[in-house]
Amino acid sequence: MPATVLIVDDEKNILLTLQTSLQLAGYRTELAASGQLAVDVVSARPVDAVLMDVKMPDMDGLTALARLMELKPELPVIMMSGHGTIDTAVKATQLGARDFLEKPIARDRLLVALRNALKQQAMLEELQALRAEVGRYDMVGSGPAMQRIFSLIQRTAPSEGRVLITGENGTGKELIARALHQNSKRKSGPFVKLNCAAVPHELIESELFGHEKGAFTGAVSVRRGKFELAHEGTLFLDEIGDMPQAMQTKLLRVLQEGELERVGGAETIKVNVRVIAATNKNLEKEIEAGRFREDLYYRINVVQIHSPPLRERREDLPALIDAFLKEACTKNGRRPLSLSPEALAVMSAYDYPGNVRELRNLVERLAILCEGPVVTGQEAAELLPRGKGAVPQPGSVDAAAPRPPPLPVPTAAPAAPAPASGFRPRVDRTFREQVEDAEREIILFTLAHTQDNVTEAARLLDLERGHFYKKMKALGLRRGGEKDAGTSGGEG
Repeated sequence: MPATVLIVDDEKNILLTLQTSLQLAGYRTELAASGQLAVDVVSARPVDAVLMDVKMPDMDGLTALARLMELKPELPVIMMSGHGTIDTAVKATQLGARDFLEKPIARDRLLVALRNALKQQAMLEELQALRAEVGRYDMVGSGPAMQRIFSLIQRTAPSEGRVLITGENGTGKELIARALHQNSKRKSGPFVKLNCAAVPHELIESELFGHEKGAFTGAVSVRRGKFELAHEGTLFLDEIGDMPQAMQTKLLRVLQEGELERVGGAETIKVNVRVIAATNKNLEKEIEAGRFREDLYYRINVVQIHSPPLRERREDLPALIDAFLKEACTKNGRRPLSLSPEALAVMSAYDYPGNVRELRNLVERLAILCEGPVVTGQEAAELLPRGKGAVPQPGSVDAAAPRPPPLPVPTAAPAAPAPASGFRPRVDRTFREQVEDAEREIILFTLAHTQDNVTEAARLLDLERGHFYKKMKALGLRRGGEKDAGTSGGEG
């Protein structure tokens, strides 16, 4: 789709002349006769670049430029003037202009300046996209489980030892592999990945080792495999437990000898690759069942890192939800959202059978569907799945079944001793009653922390003081942590 250029000048003839030149060059154009109109157009709809005169009534070009940079700092703006001076050009550049042209403007000069400005903008957008992609691989978490993983990465990454990453689907095994690569001596080399479960068995050898032209039907040219592409870098073999047994034997040879032959080829190719493997299967049981080679297992399992399921690291949920919520709001063009204490309590009670991958999906759902700016407990409950992993409902599970770990209570200040009752999910109370239990516990916790200072407690929970009092009354609470007679709460 051709780029749209907004042309801004108070002289009609110049507007029409520039419009004709740009349209003949394949650009779409919009016209504005003043600086204020230019600001209005950019505020109302997207344009790819602006070509604007300096001298104009109502609002001069430099003032309009400053306003445009406030609205869209990344917008390419080229200034033009029939009375240009060095001082004017310098000031325009300082305000954010990409170029400065003197009138009368030669058509070739105009097109070069515009093409360069748009090319520079495309490069900046690509850089931002790459930085965002790198940011996706930052691991979030400060609990004991993540600290153990960070410690293992720190000690293992600089070595050449092969690593086996175990864990359920969606726990972030690829993130660990990337962190190992990015903190290794091979970080300037390529990081190449292959999902062994996603490649048909008859093609996996070609994927790993490459093939020569004519090696099989459809091999119309020479192709390098993943091992060659990862030379001097890292090869991540995801779901290695699904690799066919015949391929396991060939992989073992490459790991032992550091050399391979392409499919249909006779030339021996030397490769220098660090292999990191991952699986959601118990490979020791796969060995017992005869589905995985024991010698290959010992080759890839020099160091083992276990990526725990999300239900075993609930203390990281607030940080993960906050990170995913910011990402989802930015991605979907939504204003920033935050979770109420009730919503956080609801989301912390869910088991997340799909782990971090499922959490990211659910948080994006919240960002898209919730009106905001604060997600309520009811909104969170309505958007959570009602099947596997859902908050227990009366009669839905065996009352004698073990309870999940206690829910973390978020605070905006250093932790204070929690009230003695300690909220736990219950199978003998309705969902609404359990949410009220959580609200009651959060308020008691915060009041204990602030030494019964209601104003400070309301501030920490981001509630209006009057609303905080109403909430206390509705829950049967009084200052000093006392409950009104006849009010049940906590463990009951």
